[in-house]
Amino acid sequence: MLLAFDTATPYVTVALHDGDDTVAERRSEQRMKHGERLAPLIEAVMADAGIVRQDLTAIAVGVGPGPFTGLRVGLVTARTLAFVLEIPVYGVCSLDVVALEAARGPRPIGRDFAVATDARRKEVYLATYDDQGVRLDGPEVLRQSDAATDGPVAGEGAVLYPDAFPDRRDPALPGAAWLARAVAEELAELHDPEPMYLRRPDAIAPGAPKRVS
Repeated sequence: MLLAFDTATPYVTVALHDGDDTVAERRSEQRMKHGERLAPLIEAVMADAGIVRQDLTAIAVGVGPGPFTGLRVGLVTARTLAFVLEIPVYGVCSLDVVALEAARGPRPIGRDFAVATDARRKEVYLATYDDQGVRLDGPEVLRQSDAATDGPVAGEGAVLYPDAFPDRRDPALPGAAWLARAVAEELAELHDPEPMYLRRPDAIAPGAPKRVS
């Protein structure tokens, strides 16, 4: 049983995949509650599926890009569970997860498109994809005005900046069920479970003190 979860956005999403299909999925209702909601949601989907942790065979986790705090919660949890249960853990770019649903979900876009997610500071994380959800370029962090396009755009960035992205497409957020499919069906590039940061952190360690002459 594959456990998948993503904490790269304001919401936590968790799912279980049995190798053939998603058997349970949940999403948090509160924003910015990653630390409080991830563990209970994991327990809830396992209860929904009637399994225990020892039934898990692998973990899939979204690696961002996204805010440091949310990513840290998800990635630390993924690595810890994988270590304790002695199972593999696979990372997937969270924008790739959005792209897969946009390309292969109930309402496929059917042409090249972009995914834009919220990078704060009036910026977006942007990547472009072909009609099958295969990444063509990116991700990169851009001002929403510099990323503006009349083409189809999925992701929360299109919700936040409709003037820059007038052709908004679903989904707005990554779903754990599609994250699980990305790993189970090898639909996206797999990464180590390390955060995908595209900008330097706000807090910078001070340099070495100057010598006193």
